[in-house]
Amino acid sequence: MQTTASTPGMKKRKSSGGVYMRRYGTLYILLLLPVVFFLVFRYYPMQWIALAFKKNNIIQPLWSVPWVGFEWFEKAFKTKAFLNSLQNTIVLNLMDLVCGFPAPILLALLLNELTFKRFKKLTQTVLYLPHFLSWIIISGLATRLLADNDGLLNLVYKQMTGNSSAVIPFLSNPTYWRWTYIVLGIWKEAGWGTIIYLAALTNISPELYEAAAVDGAGRFRRIWHVTLPGLRPTIITLLIMRMGYILGSEFDRPLAMSNKLVTDVSQLISIYVYEQGIQGLKYSLTTAVGLFQSVVAVIFILATNTLAKRMGERGIM
Repeated sequence: MQTTASTPGMKKRKSSGGVYMRRYGTLYILLLLPVVFFLVFRYYPMQWIALAFKKNNIIQPLWSVPWVGFEWFEKAFKTKAFLNSLQNTIVLNLMDLVCGFPAPILLALLLNELTFKRFKKLTQTVLYLPHFLSWIIISGLATRLLADNDGLLNLVYKQMTGNSSAVIPFLSNPTYWRWTYIVLGIWKEAGWGTIIYLAALTNISPELYEAAAVDGAGRFRRIWHVTLPGLRPTIITLLIMRMGYILGSEFDRPLAMSNKLVTDVSQLISIYVYEQGIQGLKYSLTTAVGLFQSVVAVIFILATNTLAKRMGERGIM
């Protein structure tokens, strides 16, 4: 009977593997919990995506429900309510992107130029606070401030003009409502968004500013030639991620801000899905709409990422 002696190399590999697991085994155990969470609550429910291609039936087991192909997609695109919701979602998200995306960048640049530290910290705190308010609270504040009849701003406007019937329809006119929606969104989230940009600014070497000052560059020149190039990778990354939300929409924001006078412009896809899916029990239809949103979001992200790479940026993948 022959015995095979283990080589020194095998012993060394086993020893190094044992040392590695003793050192990092606890981390793998801690990683197990989030992995299980994603498998159970993220990947396992994905099987219900098939409902977008099946009859609207949640009583029978999923895989015993008959297939109907792309019937629900065709029905959605033939429905006026969905097309209106799609248009409103694109318009509001594009407005939010154009007006809201630069806001935290500008705030971060301004805060970075402040030299009085106490005032800087106080300003940061004041700018962050709206993020912690729910849209229900903000809609209540907006109603008290912007209402046509008894809103504070309209009461002041009436006093200034001397005309008791003069009002600015912030919440009742579709055009005014859209801009009110965007401005309130910027006010709520711009301060919170500056955190990432301020963190990115700390990675810019002070020597670059000193060299630019020695070369005669003023404050605005230093911002243009030093600060913004240092922020460019962060801006590109966040822009790529933001493009994935062009067809996405919050639920609480439009629901809280909407009213019957502006339904034509405030009906977003999230509200449409809620009304048709939860209230109307049309689960297959709304699953198809949600799948359509997700596919378009992935396409936008991949296209923006490819464009960024062609322009010499790293992208996100």
